Amino acid sequence: MNPVVSIVLPVFNETENIPELYRQIKEVMISVTESYEIIFVDDGSRDHSAMLIRQLNRADERVKLVKLSRNFGHQLALTAGLSVAAGEAVIAMDSDLQDSPAVIPTFIEQWKRGYDVVYAVRKSRQENLIKKTAYKSFYRVLKAFSDTEIPLDSGDFSLMDRKVVDLLKSLPERARYVRGLRAWIGFNQIGVPVDRDSRFAGEAKYTLRRLFQLAMSGLISFSVAPLRFATGVGLMVSMLSFLSVVLVCYVKIFTHFSIPGFAATASILLFLGGVQLLTVGILGEYVGRIFDEVKQRPLFIVSDSVGLGNRAPAGCDPRLREELLKGGQAFSGQALAGNTLTHV
Repeated sequence: MNPVVSIVLPVFNETENIPELYRQIKEVMISVTESYEIIFVDDGSRDHSAMLIRQLNRADERVKLVKLSRNFGHQLALTAGLSVAAGEAVIAMDSDLQDSPAVIPTFIEQWKRGYDVVYAVRKSRQENLIKKTAYKSFYRVLKAFSDTEIPLDSGDFSLMDRKVVDLLKSLPERARYVRGLRAWIGFNQIGVPVDRDSRFAGEAKYTLRRLFQLAMSGLISFSVAPLRFATGVGLMVSMLSFLSVVLVCYVKIFTHFSIPGFAATASILLFLGGVQLLTVGILGEYVGRIFDEVKQRPLFIVSDSVGLGNRAPAGCDPRLREELLKGGQAFSGQALAGNTLTHV
């Protein structure tokens, strides 16, 4: 029998946080429902996270583990967890306790009222000024230019109804920006104001570089504004160049003044060179996304699992699915990919 609620938790080197996270989730879920599962997705951790999750599974069969073969990134780890979650409602949250389990009952209450997606809207963040400013600026830039209405200050922390999760799993794109895809799917959605806590322990895994990559992925996946910006800059530069040619011709023919050659020419060439490189860079970002899509590589590879029985990520090789349905074995010894199967 499928659980009522699945909780999906991407994990990357979170040994210090997992025991407290499990304790808080269990304490909260007692007041909500006994029919739940906790799916930890080990995204290539180099510490003892996977071992700790296995120990929790031996004590509580509601704890599951999906172990990826390497670090595929937060969004793909979350996708892997969603692909095996069996609950009628699926909650996605981080494993560092910045997303408070105490909010889960509020999510479930709104779901029972008929909302298909319930997402957290961050009222405050316990982070440094640079990160706060970067997050706030990104969400507003994305809202201004995105073709999809993505709620301000909303992250991955959310509850999704079964039909939303199934649709999310069916979307084919490989550059996953889950909160954007969640908004694009639509249905009846509502935001819940929350305060985002500081990490319980350990260091933040999202560096400024990774945050920038995530921001670029979100902007490029849900907007063609950068391409239009490049077009607009090109038109502006062309107009300025034309006006400068007219001005030079006028000064040369109708006045006795002379325009110094080298400085003006060098400035114009450097400006035009910078604009061209900027435009090529923007085009390159979109071409790179196209390149990733056409390669058709698996989204992720699962090297092992614990507690999932005969469940397999959506789109896996039919031969493996048949084996799992017959034997109910774990995925050990095989690499289970998002859309293919290889042996390791």
